Amino acid sequence: MKLKDNNLYHFCVFSDNILATSVVVNSTSMNSKNPDKIVFHLVTDEINYAAMKAWFSINSFRGVAVEVQKFEDFTWLNASYVPVLKQLQDTDTQSYYFSGNSDDGRTPIKFRNPKYLSMLNHLRFYIPEVFPALKKVVFLDDDVVVQKDLSDLFSIDLKGNVNGAVETCMETFHRYHKYLNYSHPLIRAHFDPDACGWAFGMNVFDLVQWRKRNVTGIYHYWQERNIDRTLWKLGTLPPGLLTFYGLTEPLDASWHILGLGYTTVDPHLIEKGAVLHYNGNSKPWLKIGMEKYKPLWEKYVDYGHPLLQRCNFH
Repeated sequence: MKLKDNNLYHFCVFSDNILATSVVVNSTSMNSKNPDKIVFHLVTDEINYAAMKAWFSINSFRGVAVEVQKFEDFTWLNASYVPVLKQLQDTDTQSYYFSGNSDDGRTPIKFRNPKYLSMLNHLRFYIPEVFPALKKVVFLDDDVVVQKDLSDLFSIDLKGNVNGAVETCMETFHRYHKYLNYSHPLIRAHFDPDACGWAFGMNVFDLVQWRKRNVTGIYHYWQERNIDRTLWKLGTLPPGLLTFYGLTEPLDASWHILGLGYTTVDPHLIEKGAVLHYNGNSKPWLKIGMEKYKPLWEKYVDYGHPLLQRCNFH
């Protein structure tokens, strides 16, 4: 069965956005030399499951195999195992994220966005549990466009590391001290403040090494110590930097081009890039991003499709 065949190229996307996920799958298949060797594992939520499953059942992607699951079916995903779910039941956490009145108003509202507690965001730390039969997976965010063949990612030597990622420390902003609270003794004791940050959104994960090194356990350790939000404030990148510290192999920068959607990216970098990441707020499917980014996106999506005509771009 293709879904468990480790001789094939396995990709995973965790998303509630059918349109964006479709572009990821379509752009990957269109630029693949061997699309029949590609397997996409999609995980969504209960609300979007039926629509996403129907969409990928009625559309063909050059022979790419597509599996759709919903995270509510994962029996191991419960509050006794997952710190984020446990925190959701905590009164202080609920007040912080949902009341808008915590910290005496000192914390900006963007830091209290409940999306940072979404399981679709945090599933990236449970990939071995989600896909127990797989040995290697390429993780893609749903706001990327693939424009090169990605098969060579599966033969990259990660040198015993768990995570293959593009580093982002060309500027001081992307070093660890910008993401973590170095006034906290736990952070100071374990992490070099000048260590190089890296990007989520296109990552090669060696799941054999992941299981061997109990990486999910490392993630749990740091999440449980950040219940008061004193180690970091928001997002999945800070806990990712802690979890994969010393376990990340740098990839060539051309594999993952970041910055689309919030800054001007060098056209030469875009042309050479394998994965283009719209990690800014101006997504291609929103009005604010359509005019600027439609030329890079329209090759992989039919803007005349009835589904898009019914979308409320805003």
